[in-house]
Parts: sequence; C-alpha cells; structure tokens
Amino acid sequence: MLRTTQLGFVIILAAGVSFIGAAVESNASVAPKQAAVQTDQLLRADLAAAQSSASKSAGDQNSKSADTASTKPAKLADDETFLHRASMDLIGQPPTPAEITSFVLDPSPDKRSKMVDKLLAKSEFGENWARYWRDVIMYRRSEDRSLLASPALTQYLTEQFNKNTPWDQIARSFITATGDVRENGATGIIAAQFGQAPEVTAEVSRIFMGIEIQCANCHNHPTDRWKRTQFHELAAFFPRLAMRPVNLATPGQRSFAVVGVDRPQKLQRPNPNLPQGEPEHYMPDLKNPSSKGTLMQPVFFLTGQKLPEGTPDAERRATIAKWITAKQDPWFAKAFVNRIWSELVGEGFYEPVDDMGPDRECTAPKTLDYLANQFVLHDYDVKWLYRTIMDTAAYQRDSRSRHLPGETPFVANCPQRLRADELFTALMSAIGVQDDPVAKQGGQGGAKRYQPRDMRGLFNAMFGYDPSVRRDEVVGSIPQALVLMNSPQLARAIDGKRTDTALGELLSNTKDDEAVTTELYLRCLAREPKPSEMKICLDHVKQTSSRPEAFENILWALVNSTEFLHRK
Repeated sequence: MLRTTQLGFVIILAAGVSFIGAAVESNASVAPKQAAVQTDQLLRADLAAAQSSASKSAGDQNSKSADTASTKPAKLADDETFLHRASMDLIGQPPTPAEITSFVLDPSPDKRSKMVDKLLAKSEFGENWARYWRDVIMYRRSEDRSLLASPALTQYLTEQFNKNTPWDQIARSFITATGDVRENGATGIIAAQFGQAPEVTAEVSRIFMGIEIQCANCHNHPTDRWKRTQFHELAAFFPRLAMRPVNLATPGQRSFAVVGVDRPQKLQRPNPNLPQGEPEHYMPDLKNPSSKGTLMQPVFFLTGQKLPEGTPDAERRATIAKWITAKQDPWFAKAFVNRIWSELVGEGFYEPVDDMGPDRECTAPKTLDYLANQFVLHDYDVKWLYRTIMDTAAYQRDSRSRHLPGETPFVANCPQRLRADELFTALMSAIGVQDDPVAKQGGQGGAKRYQPRDMRGLFNAMFGYDPSVRRDEVVGSIPQALVLMNSPQLARAIDGKRTDTALGELLSNTKDDEAVTTELYLRCLAREPKPSEMKICLDHVKQTSSRPEAFENILWALVNSTEFLHRK
C-alpha cells in the first residue's frame, strides 16, 4: 500500500487505485470547449492503446480480423439530430417544429454550444434530471412506503440542479439529512432504504462512489477486494438512523421522519416495522445468528480513516460525507462523470455505471481521469460537465447501434431508450397536449383540447426502468406496446375528426397533405420525412376514403415507431 499525506488528509490507496488527474499534464481548470477538445484527444489515444494491446494479445494471425472488427468514427450528426438529442438529454422534451427550423437555418458556427447553454438555463433541466436521480434512488428501494418521499425528492433536486449547486454539496445533504420525508427531499436515499443501516450503506457507496460493496454484507466480495469487515465498518457510520411516524393534519394520513438517535428512547408504542436506531453497529455472526455479533468501529474502507466508538450520529454522517466527497477521493468525481457520460454518449467508461472500482476495467482511463480531474478543479460544477461532454465529437457524432465485442467503443453516439417521463412528455408534445393532465389548453377559436388524465402515472408504472442498468438490457414489453397501440385515451387524443384535438385542428387549418405530413414528422421525430416516407404517407392518404382517418393512422404509426421510443 502507498500512504500519501496531502494538506493533512491521509489517504491509503490499495494497489490499482490512482489519484484523479494522475494522467493529465496540467492541474489548471479550463473552459468547456477546451476541455472537450482535450477529451476527444485523450479518448482517441486511449482507444488506440486499447486496440494495439488487443492486437498484440490476439497475435499476428488475428490482427487483420481485429482491424476489420474495429469501427471507424461516425460523422457528426446533422443539426436536426443534434437538437433533438440535446433537448431530450437536457430538458427531457423534444424541440418544437419552429425551434427545429430556426436552429437549422441559424448560420452561427457556435450555435450548438449556445443551444446547450440555452437548454441548461431552462427550468425543465432541473426537473428532467431530478426525475432521473429520483429513479436512480427509488428503483432500488427496499420499502414501498418510501415512495412518500418521491415528490419532495424530485422538487429538492429540481431546485438544486437549476441553481447549479455543486455535486459534493448535494451528496453531503443526502448523507446527513434528517426530517419529514415529505418535506425534506434530501432524505430520499435514507427514506428509500427506510433507515436500515446496511441498505443505506450500500446505496451511499453505489450512488456516490460507483462501488457495489453490498455483496460484502454477508461474505467477502467474490470479484472485488472488499472484505466483509470493510462493509460493516462503513455501516458503522449509520446505525443510529431511525424512522419516526409523523401525524399529518389530514385525518388518516401519515408520514415518516428520518432522525438520528444518540440516546436510547423508550417509546410508548415502538413499531417493530420501523428502525429504532442503535448506539453501535454489530457485524452479524453468520455461524451464530442469535448472538449480537462483532462490534464495529466506523472506518472508511477507501482510506482507512476512522472515528471512535460512541461518536454522535450527526458527527458520524457529516464526517463520512466529508471523506466521500473530498477532492482527494479517487472515486467520487469519477462516479458522477462516468454516469453522466454514459447517459449522454450512450455507454460508460465503466459498465454498469455503478459497478466501478480498482478491480474493474475502465475503457478509457486517461479520458475519465482528465474529465474527473477537471470536474474537481471546477468545484463539482454540474453544468460545466454537461457543457464539456456535449461539446465533444464523441457526443455530437451520428448514432449507431451499440458496438459488438471486439469493436471500438465511443466511435458513435448510442441511441438511448427514453425514460418513462421523457416518453410521456414526448408523446404529449407529439399529439399536441399540455404536459399537465388537468389543465385546459386553449386552441384556435377558443376550442378546448381533450386532455388524457393520469397518463404520466400510467407511463411511469408501465415504461419505467432502473437508469443504472446498461441500456442494452432495457427491453420493451407486450404491455408497453399495448398501451401505445390500444390505449383509448391516446386513440381519442389523436382523433382527426374532433375539433378539440391537435390533429383535428391541424387538418382544419392545413389543406396541403404534404405540409401536414411534414408537421407530424417534426412533432414526432424532430425531422422532416425522407422522400420515400413522404411518398408512402401521401399514397396512404389518397388510398383512404377518410382524410382524418388516414392521418390518424400516420400519427399512430409514428408514435409507435422504434425511432419515437429512442433518443437518437
């Protein structure tokens, strides 16, 4: 082991763990455009080194086939594709036809960077990424009652991302949170695991360091170096967490509060289904489950830093939060950078994004080191990271299907299946309905459009998935297809014969079938139809006795297409 002391911060690094930024030449922070150029250069070098190593290990006989399997970098995506991609990635909704036309006609050479800045300034940015992290946290929940915290969690993160609160501050707020889960959104992670110390421990490690240490709860990790004692030493920072019921003003409604218990409390009616908090954490004896187990001292497994037994809850959690988010920590910045890169480019440097560590292989280590180092130098500026990644050629290239084993990664942007909230918003935009399922949207002449009710909840239940899994593992289902194909609410919303639907209004005001087809393609796929697609659509209109019915079919086909379900 190598022991290094920096500014009084002692870090113990096991073999294979390096300081962030060890591979970069400068520790000076740079602007997003400069950082993007450097990122692309390092990525090319990383991938070339990996290809060279693969060719040598394969031997001369297989070198030709290895070269054939490699994929040449894709060209940069056109403006329509970039705008749709950036809009879906940042604000979770597609651009309008007018926005597409304006962007395509803009001659400015830096219009893409300016568009990213514009999207980052929208309030929808915070809401979109708050929903992403809500899913990251809540899809691994151990207790359904924790869903009470979901609205406050989303609202809290929306505010933090829109204010561009540094990521380390957000992380510390989650680890140290207390209070009513319906009021303090920062209690989300603890609430999702309902205050159970082992579960909270695993989630804090997974979300903030990208390290899946929970396997070491019951035994030494089978594929990583982490020992069972290290897991329970980390859990010793969280034993005093407790969940307390909160009576609300509305009769029959309840909430729960996260509290730290430093003194044993004698409750009149202790709830056996709620964690009550323990003075210290004990590692269970697997051979003798009835015994109390081994008393564990709070020790941070990455550095060996420790606290004495008896330390109060607030100090325990504040301290571990400080150690995890310290600028010298080798994994905190990398975990966030890897996750955001994966969401934007389509695949991560480590996959899955929450299974990193010194015993895992990084696809482009120098590139990740550089981005993580710059992220630290910019004081965990979240929007700086988005600007940088989205300015790279790696992000702006055309999309291709995920590369096969043996092919070069990061030579194209990988299509991303829309998350449930994004799909719902895209669908509402395509059929011309307000996102709010209750509000009434005025059409031309004061007409009121039909509003499908309760659809967002339906879509979240039907189309939701864990954002931490690899995207190629997210597959569609028959129930999902049936919702889009046979939903009576959707069928009514795209009825071209009604005057209170967007399609009916469009058909009433536009007699040119080619113009209507172009408008529907822009709304649904953020692009104009290809000549072959235009011909198919116009032929269908001519062959159908009812013009409204023909365009209903076209709109229905577009929202049921694979292209609609994905961000290109």
